[in-house]
Amino acid sequence: MADTSYLTWPFFEDRHRLLAKNLQAWAKQHAAHHDEHEDIDAICRGFVKQLGRDGFLGLTVPKDGGGTLEKLEVRSLALAREILAYHHGLADFAFVMQGLGSGPISLFGTPEQKQRWLPGVARGDRIAALAMSEPDAGSDVANVSTVAVPDGQGYRLNGVKTWISNGGIADQYTVVARLGDAPGAKGLAVFVVEAGTPGFSVPERIDVIAPHPLGRLEFRDCVVPAGNLIGQPGEGFKIAMSNLDVFRSTVGAAALGFARRALDEALHRVHERRVFDQKLADYQLTQARIADMATEIDASALLIYRAAWTKDMGAARVTREASMAKMYATEAAQRVIDSAVQLWGGLGVTKGNMVESLYREVRALRIYEGTTEINKLVIAGQTYAAWAAEKTQESGNRA
Repeated sequence: MADTSYLTWPFFEDRHRLLAKNLQAWAKQHAAHHDEHEDIDAICRGFVKQLGRDGFLGLTVPKDGGGTLEKLEVRSLALAREILAYHHGLADFAFVMQGLGSGPISLFGTPEQKQRWLPGVARGDRIAALAMSEPDAGSDVANVSTVAVPDGQGYRLNGVKTWISNGGIADQYTVVARLGDAPGAKGLAVFVVEAGTPGFSVPERIDVIAPHPLGRLEFRDCVVPAGNLIGQPGEGFKIAMSNLDVFRSTVGAAALGFARRALDEALHRVHERRVFDQKLADYQLTQARIADMATEIDASALLIYRAAWTKDMGAARVTREASMAKMYATEAAQRVIDSAVQLWGGLGVTKGNMVESLYREVRALRIYEGTTEINKLVIAGQTYAAWAAEKTQESGNRA
């Protein structure tokens, strides 16, 4: 069982500790390790239904959209992701995509739009997806080429999206598109496209090393009503970045859940495994590896919940903090899980072993919602900008 002493940290309140207790009990009952030969789509649909039925999806939308809290709260989202990821990667996936996929509506939707598209997400009746990435635009959101052209009472969309989580099973897709020929970040807008809309299709499903619903989307003269525009024309980049500001640090939380599970699996292995007539745990090399794993887990947790707490306390943007949390925690989790595989030896690379599954699960987290390299650029840019602003202020004061 993973260490839960971090729940006493000042980042958390009693309601967070109660959430952790309830979700741990839920996960033990409903989220046992799965057989990947099963129907992945059905597993994800099942998790969405069960999480909605038991009230946990209420955390993924605000109260005015049928949710539990007044607004999206990053600490609750991160804590839920950590606990679910510890037990089952697809449970975490099903949970977070309800929030990430509907986040632009939660953050910028009108009251009518929230009532139209969010209550079903909270109940688990509707599956949400976010469509930003394209074949030539991943982390560079400002470079998307899917085009939305005004067409009478609405907009006509043309383009391709790829690597879209829940592609093929979602009921509603939040799509970032370019308004005509407007350049760069200033030319983007966000639309909700419902499954079954004429001109919209999912022509390809994508298989990855840790299976989950993933697809390529096509828009061919897809007519979307004007009422499906979220926010204002030209606000698409701001909306997309605001959504990532909420959810980026929770990617680190999912990685933390994977890492905690890997450490527990490693501790079990080194306690049971005997090598040359003594426990593997008795060797100093083993102890040094366990110490590194435990330290990286705690460092990740501090960065994640610092970012989450900062956002929840009212910070307008936590771009630097969230990027640090996401970057460090995902890279650290990769190292922790690799160590667990090493301690398990040959069994660690055997299909069906938990640490083998974790090894594949964690790899994508270093890529999506900003690669490690992109997050380093963000952190460096934010750090330099803060330094430059301070120097400018100092010069102004001297003048």
